[in-house]
Amino acid sequence: MTLFEAFANAPILTISLVGVLGLMMGSFFNVVIYRLPKMMEANWLQECEYLLAEHGSTPSQSDESTSFNLAFPNSHCPACKTPIKIWQNLPVISYLLLRGRCANCQASISIRYPLIEVITALISIIPLFAIGITPHAFAIIIFSWMLLVLTVIDIDHQLLPDQITLPLLWLGLLYNSVFQHIPIADALWGAMAGYLILWSVFWLFKIVTGKEGMGYGDFKLLAALGAWLGWQYLPLIILLSSLVGAVFGGIILVAQRNATSTPMPFGPYLTGAGWIAVFWGDVIIETYLGIAGFK
Repeated sequence: MTLFEAFANAPILTISLVGVLGLMMGSFFNVVIYRLPKMMEANWLQECEYLLAEHGSTPSQSDESTSFNLAFPNSHCPACKTPIKIWQNLPVISYLLLRGRCANCQASISIRYPLIEVITALISIIPLFAIGITPHAFAIIIFSWMLLVLTVIDIDHQLLPDQITLPLLWLGLLYNSVFQHIPIADALWGAMAGYLILWSVFWLFKIVTGKEGMGYGDFKLLAALGAWLGWQYLPLIILLSSLVGAVFGGIILVAQRNATSTPMPFGPYLTGAGWIAVFWGDVIIETYLGIAGFK
């Protein structure tokens, strides 16, 4: 009996364990979402200082890039800097026990932390219900985790880190080359086409308007989605992300009374469309073809 067969023979236990794992991973993702952009900014600053030093300027002696990472310093209250004890860092439970406040200074703790933990748990168990307890479901769980982290970072910083998008792309190609969920040729063409489609849109928009309409991270993200799902799903992902982006973007602009030139992240719409395509892409495509009279 294989490991996955053992999991499949105990579905309630498996789903429960995966849900708990999702809560724990959500707690870790909160750290990644907060710290990774800061680590990248520190590295960029260090690179600028090295460049200035080559031209005669004296760089600062900051060692932030080496003293701040995913493991150091330990988690602490951002208000009073008091280290967070283990029992105060339990996913969701600690937030409820502490009533959303620091145990030391009573400063408010953002509800986003337990919310991300709960969302991570949900997107961890949904593939098990939708796909079954199979290797593909566990692959989609990892896929979903990475999309969630990218989504929140892009919302916060309008940034899609290469440290996540590129491993996501290579994992998609590796998974399809080993497990053959889709032909590896479809995955390769999906990765290439995904990048080139948005790259072409970017340069066409820039030539016409003189402005940059999106970031390079969006190219890499669509390439990663193509590597996981194949080139056949790219039109659906682009259509869904564009429609949802136009609707929600318009609502946000009206609600905030922002100018149309206000930059908005496109990554969350791509990740949402890609996640929907994993579970309901076939149904959506079949329904569209039937309505359009192609079937």
